[in-house]
Amino acid sequence: MLKQTIGQYLYRLPARLRAKRLLFSVLLLALTLALTTSRPPTTLEQLLQTGTLVAISRNGPTTYYEGPEGTTGFEFLLLQGFADYLGVELQILEQESLSKMLQQVASDQAHLAAAGLSITPQRAKTVKFTQPYLEVKQQLLYRRGSSKPESLADLSGGDLLVIAGSSHAERLETLKAEFPDLTWREQESLEMIDLMEMVHRGEVDYAIVDSNAYLSNAHIFPKARIAFDLGDSEQLGWAFAHRLDSSLYDKAREYLDEIKANGSLEALVAELFHTPAPVSTGGALLFTHRVENRLPQWQELIQEVAAEVDMSWQLLAAMSYQESHWNAKAVSHTGVRGLMMLTRTTARELGIEDRRDPEQSMRGGALYFKNLYQRLPERITDPDRTLLALAAYNVGMGHLEDARVLTQRHGGNPDLWADVEKHLPLLAKRKYYRTVKHGYARGWEPVHYVNNILQYRDIIVWHDQQEQRRLALMENSEGAEDGESTDDASSKASQNQLAPLSIL
Repeated sequence: MLKQTIGQYLYRLPARLRAKRLLFSVLLLALTLALTTSRPPTTLEQLLQTGTLVAISRNGPTTYYEGPEGTTGFEFLLLQGFADYLGVELQILEQESLSKMLQQVASDQAHLAAAGLSITPQRAKTVKFTQPYLEVKQQLLYRRGSSKPESLADLSGGDLLVIAGSSHAERLETLKAEFPDLTWREQESLEMIDLMEMVHRGEVDYAIVDSNAYLSNAHIFPKARIAFDLGDSEQLGWAFAHRLDSSLYDKAREYLDEIKANGSLEALVAELFHTPAPVSTGGALLFTHRVENRLPQWQELIQEVAAEVDMSWQLLAAMSYQESHWNAKAVSHTGVRGLMMLTRTTARELGIEDRRDPEQSMRGGALYFKNLYQRLPERITDPDRTLLALAAYNVGMGHLEDARVLTQRHGGNPDLWADVEKHLPLLAKRKYYRTVKHGYARGWEPVHYVNNILQYRDIIVWHDQQEQRRLALMENSEGAEDGESTDDASSKASQNQLAPLSIL
């Protein structure tokens, strides 16, 4: 239509003018087409060109941290999923201050912020939030043994601590009108796990944390108890800059809708926000049942591999049960799989081609454990050497070394498991993990891991001894018929029965 209009207009003019007008019109048309076809690229197009999604978060238990299989954490796994969805790499910028984090996003220093951010009216003035992907409750904590408050009115005179710039502080400001005597302190550079510890130790009277953080850490600080919830649930979302171009923002909403619809978001929440526990009586009974019914399928393979790497087959069996419950098809949310739950990176380093193959997985796990065992300083002897290597298998050698550093700082012996296991849980506390190389770790997990394996190992040893005793008694019965002394056969059975359980 534009070409037709220009042409009709030109033919009404004299030839000379038509020529000039024609030249001008051609230039005008070229300029018009250029303006309509060469618009600046959208945020999404720019991201796809650079190949990197840049997100701001904070190192911590509910966001991202370095695990034994590499970087992990709820927000990290969500972000990595989004990066994969876009077909780009993920880069995380660390920022401890929540207020600075939002300012950085608003000023386009990153594509988004993802740090368990509650969607609040005050924050929405600075950034634009996606739809919520998780709901949490704000919970007021008190110390077990003290008077349990029933409402904020009962906190008068008490010391209430919250994280500066948090949605908890915003909510208290809102409730101040209803409870004029309400006072509290705000402090930056704290994690909710720090607040739980302070309540547990009696360093503060009260604190406010999110329900997911409490659920994940309640077993570490049993004296920190929930008094009541503060109002309705909060919704968490990703934060983007306010801009007319919503291409990347819309893609994030599309991704969050998809993982919610296909169930992967729900599975991730269930996997990460739960309270881990050591072996219970019921768990020990179930394990005993599986020793009798599931272990025989793998025992010959375990014994063969253990002999190759010169380690106790009962210990290797206990490790494989702790890792996969002797399920060759086991797979975790982080992608580790197989009897020994090997990562893709570890398998590649060990030359393992198929982690699902039971023999390759068992051999790879044993070799990896032996490698960790040998990497420890030569001065460390067993049983500490084995126990430290087990902890490294679970949490990673980097985090184990961090725990040994903390142990030495606090006057302990970094070569003794009894001292190191006391300091591993400190890696979950910002006060400590900020001072070491590899940052946050779920430091209580390797302690449970080692203790569980020792318990499983002892049960396997006991069952093996009973089997040896049964075979000796059968031999005794056959030997009696052949003239062997009953006392000699009984002695063999007794020797098997009394084999020490502490051998690694």
